[in-house]
Amino acid sequence: MKQEDKSLQSPFRRRFLQSSTALAAGSALPLSLTAASSWAQSSGGQPRTLTMLAWYGHAEPDIVAEFEAKYNVKVKPKYYTGGDNMLALISQSPAGTYDLILSDAEYVPQLRKAGYLERLEAKDYPFDDYFPEFQKFPGHWDGNDLYAVMVRFGFLGVAYNTEAVPESKARSFKVYWDPAYKGKVGHFDWYLPNMGEISLYAGHKAPYKLEKEQFGKLQSVMKSLRPQVAGFFDYGGTFSGLKNGQLQLVCGIGDWITGTLARSGAKVSSVVPDEGGLQWTESLSIGKGTRNRDLANAFIQYITSAQGQVKSAKMAAYPALIPNRKGWELLGQSDAAEARRQGMVLQGHNVMDDIRSGKITFRQLPVQQSIEDWNDFWSEYKEKA
Repeated sequence: MKQEDKSLQSPFRRRFLQSSTALAAGSALPLSLTAASSWAQSSGGQPRTLTMLAWYGHAEPDIVAEFEAKYNVKVKPKYYTGGDNMLALISQSPAGTYDLILSDAEYVPQLRKAGYLERLEAKDYPFDDYFPEFQKFPGHWDGNDLYAVMVRFGFLGVAYNTEAVPESKARSFKVYWDPAYKGKVGHFDWYLPNMGEISLYAGHKAPYKLEKEQFGKLQSVMKSLRPQVAGFFDYGGTFSGLKNGQLQLVCGIGDWITGTLARSGAKVSSVVPDEGGLQWTESLSIGKGTRNRDLANAFIQYITSAQGQVKSAKMAAYPALIPNRKGWELLGQSDAAEARRQGMVLQGHNVMDDIRSGKITFRQLPVQQSIEDWNDFWSEYKEKA
């Protein structure tokens, strides 16, 4: 992609690689989980610090407390919202700033090509326990070399107020244009999921791989939606807008927000519509130049184990689906209601059936246009009432 080619030549990358040269020898070989555990057992002093760049929630106590206690470590997060923000933070930081990088899967190839990620050893992770679709996830590998491990995922479709919008209407993106909801439709303020959803509605089976004419059609369809839209909201604004009824429909999100609200009794839900839905995917990598490769590797092993996967599925900040089949089994044993709610059941219809039927498309970066092309239109779309 044009955007990737530009990033490879950026001064940020040159500075990063220069500063990482001195650290390269120390981080070239993976250290085992046993090494990290042995260090923790022999050290009774101050905890080590493991830095993590991630979406909010991934370094909160419900996720990391057990790991921190076991390895005498403190996980120190830097939280971001959206892949573009994540890229900016990495490109402006010295080598070794982030031991762990949690990224949306579509950004992994850019991070790899820019030299921001350490190569991983596939044998260190429980891929045999993963569903086949996730064992060699697109973009995580460069040939036989691994650079990221899938941790969790979810679907994006129509998020709606269950008291104001019948599920039958929410079963199509067309509901966004319903006059009954004018001024009650919101956008999660990130171009990628929103434009991907409307691209599906416009009839594009490959919503991010658009010819010039198709991209023009996407823009026209979105412009026709603009009069319905109440505004563009960050996580907090989306959360409160759905909770207080200001928003009755939201484009660009899914159960990762409505599932969190539903826990507290809010009358909201999400559905994958008939036109299909998108899959967001979060993955962990080890940052180039880390001085804590042993602990970073141990954390990925911890969160991808069956027990860690259950924690991830039920994360307090926002729930998610998990790729580890044994994690599904354990979730079914420990919290059958949540397993059923999220569709992670091994008997009967489950979320893997939606993927295998072709109803779900992996979210990705634009293929035929640049990221700037899509972002520029998103900015124009937001400005025009």
